[in-house]
Amino acid sequence: MTRRPFCPEHSLKECPGLFVVLPSGGKGLLGSFSLHVKKSGMFFMPALRRLDTAAGACAKALPPFCAYMVAAHTAVRYNKAVPKENTEKQENIGRKCIPAFIGGKRVMKKITRRSFITVCGAAAAAMALTACGGAASSTVASSAAEPTSSSAAAEAAAGILSGNVATGGSTSMKNVIAALTEGFAEVEPGVTVSYDPTGSGAGITGATDKTLDIGLSSRALKDDEKNDVDGTTVALDGIAIVVNKASKVADLTVDQLKQMFTGEITNWKDVGGDDGEIVLVGREAGSGTRDGFESIVDVKDSCKYAQELTATGAVISAVEANPLAIGYASLSAVGDTVAMVTVEGVECSEDTVKDGSYKIQRPFVFVTNKSVTLSEQAQAFVDFATSKDAADLIRTAGAVPVNE
Repeated sequence: MTRRPFCPEHSLKECPGLFVVLPSGGKGLLGSFSLHVKKSGMFFMPALRRLDTAAGACAKALPPFCAYMVAAHTAVRYNKAVPKENTEKQENIGRKCIPAFIGGKRVMKKITRRSFITVCGAAAAAMALTACGGAASSTVASSAAEPTSSSAAAEAAAGILSGNVATGGSTSMKNVIAALTEGFAEVEPGVTVSYDPTGSGAGITGATDKTLDIGLSSRALKDDEKNDVDGTTVALDGIAIVVNKASKVADLTVDQLKQMFTGEITNWKDVGGDDGEIVLVGREAGSGTRDGFESIVDVKDSCKYAQELTATGAVISAVEANPLAIGYASLSAVGDTVAMVTVEGVECSEDTVKDGSYKIQRPFVFVTNKSVTLSEQAQAFVDFATSKDAADLIRTAGAVPVNE
């Protein structure tokens, strides 16, 4: 028996999650083929005295298939639901050029999850054919004579769109957009999705004046805005009420929140906390989070803020730093640096937002201009974001998917 490592120039040490064994029963060219993506892969075949036979041609055809599998491991993130740490590198996700060996030549091909699965299927088919004897060997030999056919199939599976999709607006949607962008890159690696976190008002304006393909809003569109733009809800988000972790206050009613943010209640001891003046932290005018909170609590344009900040993260940081502060932030952005209080005994969570029992919630909306037909790549991104395939991505980003 001759043992051949399928590609001596590549390693599969870091690639998660796949193990395949395809025995040939000792009747065909292959003794067996095994692939463990975390560790190694190899195939076993009887020693061949001549390589100019049909069996020899089949033996030559197998390494190109395996090379694709090896190459795929550096281009595919199998846990695709986890967003990147930031969005600066999104344009490169799924588009790395990977060297493969086709017909004895070193070439560069795009490899994605879909390509990987396609090529694995092709390789499995080729190996199944080798177990059938001469006729099968002739079939594989013909594929060896046309090595470009497998590369063409991989290219077709990698997505056909290209260009840029310009998005911008809500800062609360940052995590959701990062997750959707990464997932979409695996489907259409030739498309770059850009994101400018400028606030919901700016996102709606960008869609209206056509400077953005897709505006992002963390509030529902107002009646006058609907004259120029359409809104598509891609997720729901709870607006969490956050306090410093040292606070003794664990629950507040909507009425107490209204009195606190309008200045009727100014001391924590009046709502069950320690003696101390309440410090109100909110978002800037035009923020979707602010608009959602003030509309639901019925404090529109009457809040007595000590600080008005321009980003969700800034609100969380301000509350973390001040034991007397209270603020509001998107559920998807809240970590363990602050405490979330319940509202009328109901915690802010995916389940309570989805069933409507948590009262302070709002939609995450894609905003598009009514007078403009979206580019093919922008429409593809909208379709992806509103599909069932995106539900897990949205959920992992901390929001509540509406399409499942």
